[in-house]
Amino acid sequence: MLEQNCEILAPEPLKEKTHFRLYPTREPAILALLSTFAVVCFGAVSGLSSIYHAQQKSLGTYWFNRGASDLKQHNFIHAATEFRTALLYSRDNYSYQLNLAEALLGQKRIEEASAYLNNLWEREPENGLVNLELARIAAGKQEPDQALRYYHNAIYATWPGDRETARQQARLELIAYLLKVGDKPQAQSELIALAANLGDDAARLTHIGDLFIQAQDYNDALATYHRALSVSRKNPAALAGAGHAAFELGRYRIAEQYLQSATADRDADPEIAAQLETAGLVLRMDPFRPQIAAAQRDRIVMEAFSAAGERLSSCAALAPLAETWTKLKPEITERGLRRNPDLPGTAMELVFNIERQANPACGAATATDHALLLIARLHEGN
Repeated sequence: MLEQNCEILAPEPLKEKTHFRLYPTREPAILALLSTFAVVCFGAVSGLSSIYHAQQKSLGTYWFNRGASDLKQHNFIHAATEFRTALLYSRDNYSYQLNLAEALLGQKRIEEASAYLNNLWEREPENGLVNLELARIAAGKQEPDQALRYYHNAIYATWPGDRETARQQARLELIAYLLKVGDKPQAQSELIALAANLGDDAARLTHIGDLFIQAQDYNDALATYHRALSVSRKNPAALAGAGHAAFELGRYRIAEQYLQSATADRDADPEIAAQLETAGLVLRMDPFRPQIAAAQRDRIVMEAFSAAGERLSSCAALAPLAETWTKLKPEITERGLRRNPDLPGTAMELVFNIERQANPACGAATATDHALLLIARLHEGN
């Protein structure tokens, strides 16, 4: 009986030993299973996260594209709303914020746009468009120092695509601003820098020449028109511009040639026609031009003296000069001028004084009076 009991009890230790022998083989399997489960879960979470971010990016892109389309069509209110929606899906997106600033500027919401642009400038101070928009805002606020700073930043900034064209456009906008505020010396400097980097585009060179005219830099204007004409010899706009620049420089023979060429194949612009007439009168009525015969000079002096007398008769403010003119008049004849070599100079000095003083005091001048005034300026100091 005892033996039977022992036999019955004997397997229990054997079972326990078997359990402990199996445990070391089960543990790695369990760990492997758990690891696999963790990897699967991590992958699933990563996949879901990727899907979420892709969806967010897609929604941001969708709203941004809608905003860009409305911005292009100047639907600024809709564009601003769409860019704000895009930013909900990509809060720090630089392009979204920049376009939102553009839409706000379109609505004249300057302060809101400035806030975005200043933040963007802090992130990328070399961004060309951000600097250009900040320059425009400063110009609108009449802050010239800030405007110049941002315009120059824009000129030398980073631009996508055709950088040189973008920088030239920024400089052109700066020049327009300088001309608007009357800073012609600075505008001249910027124009010289711009002209140095232009190619052989006749239309562009002509436009720069026109800007030199506005800045009253007639020497550089004439040189720029010459460059345009070397590319397009019969360009009427460049011919007219060159004529105007030469006229302002007192180079009336050259001015006449250019202005005649400018009007050769078309009806003359009234301003061009007036300059051409005046240039012709200056050339004809200048008694001191080189290689002129004495008899022709005397006839010119008599004509000029008579024109000055007519100017006096219509202007009571010049009574003292009228008295001097009346006393000298009997001597201004072909015989008197031929007998007295100093008389032409004396007569023309009086004519020039009459025209100078009549110019501000006696109202509008005739074409002849204007020509005589220009001749006086040609010979000042001689």
